[in-house]
Amino acid sequence: MQRKRIIIVGPAHPLRGGLAAFNERYARALQHAGHEVIIYTYSLQYPSVLFPGKSQYTADPAPADLDIRVKINSINPLNWISTAKEISKLNPDIVMFRFWIPFMGPALGTIARMIRKHCKAKIIGFLDNVIPHEKRIGDKGLTSWFLNSCDGFIVMSQQVAGELKQFVPEAEYAFMHHPIYDYGTPIDRATACAHLKLDADKKLLLFFGFIREYKGLDLVL
Repeated sequence: MQRKRIIIVGPAHPLRGGLAAFNERYARALQHAGHEVIIYTYSLQYPSVLFPGKSQYTADPAPADLDIRVKINSINPLNWISTAKEISKLNPDIVMFRFWIPFMGPALGTIARMIRKHCKAKIIGFLDNVIPHEKRIGDKGLTSWFLNSCDGFIVMSQQVAGELKQFVPEAEYAFMHHPIYDYGTPIDRATACAHLKLDADKKLLLFFGFIREYKGLDLVL
């Protein structure tokens, strides 16, 4: 495949969480395939009042093998304009926007539209969700604004593909399964329990991520 310049717009260091980890690992996979990759992440992802956890940021050092540019303010339209101009000047072949909640629709949809006006990049929506788990007034309009700014999509479940078609019936999309993360070297259970100071003779349940009603932790318990 011909070498391409690919921009990923989405969470990455210094933000923490699954989306940031995914985007960074995906960028490495694209680099390994021979492409040039730049990640544009958020200087402000959520206002503090909307963030469900204690901190949006990691204390870990920035990855030395990735070009991550901390730029996007999710609630500042002037920032969206400057970000779009900056990305357009890079003359990318593909710009991939990670979309997971309607709140990001205005920023990402506006940036995408401006990029399309100033360069020939293909705009790809990488969709974790289309219809959010926790619905709010205005979700449909915010989601539509983003989805209708894209040339094509990547989805990781058939459910999301079906939801996409509700908004963009003729949408072109590629389906791929969510990959398994490759965090470090696996260790055996006894060693892990000793490191975490847990009783290896007890039955243990591991739960990762925010505790939210839709995740079904109550059903597991």
